[in-house]
Amino acid sequence: DGELQETMIRLLARTICRRPASRGQALVEFAFVFPLFILLLVALIEYGFLMNATLAASYATRDASLIGAEAGTAAGADCAILKKIEDDINGPSDPANITTVKIYQADPVTGAINGSYVDTYTRTTSPTLSCTVGGVSFNLDYGSSPTLGYPYADRCNVLNGAGCLLGQTGLDTIGVEITYNYQWHTPLKSLLGFSGPGWTIVKA
Repeated sequence: DGELQETMIRLLARTICRRPASRGQALVEFAFVFPLFILLLVALIEYGFLMNATLAASYATRDASLIGAEAGTAAGADCAILKKIEDDINGPSDPANITTVKIYQADPVTGAINGSYVDTYTRTTSPTLSCTVGGVSFNLDYGSSPTLGYPYADRCNVLNGAGCLLGQTGLDTIGVEITYNYQWHTPLKSLLGFSGPGWTIVKA
């Protein structure tokens, strides 16, 4: 019985002595793992915002090209395209982060801009571009003096159309390009020591 009591006392003493050490080890491990976990969580959230902006810009260009094809040579065609882009890019993405929109005659094979046949609209901080589409008047946050190398009146929206650009007899392939300035949404920039305001997303 005496030996058994001594053995029990020794085991109890060991357990008591080890508890503080094990707790301290757990705290040290937690201190190492927790910052990494927070970093991964913040990176995942930032990546979600970035993917949202990328997909929103891609969807807006596709939608705007469809509007441009439907508008054809109608007055206010570009305004309808710009308005569609403004409507498609919404929270958490912000249309205020758009820098430029290009509406252009696209190469039917590559989809690239065909020479200088492109209208370039630069976004501003106030609505300065006056528009009238379908009898409805509104203003958009784009400069009132865009670079117009592809005016709506010269677009070919009918087969064998007269007075079309380049004198072609086929239909135009219209394209839209959006340049979007993505800005940081989380403290990831500070955590990783990055510089710069964000990324430039170009979608066509």
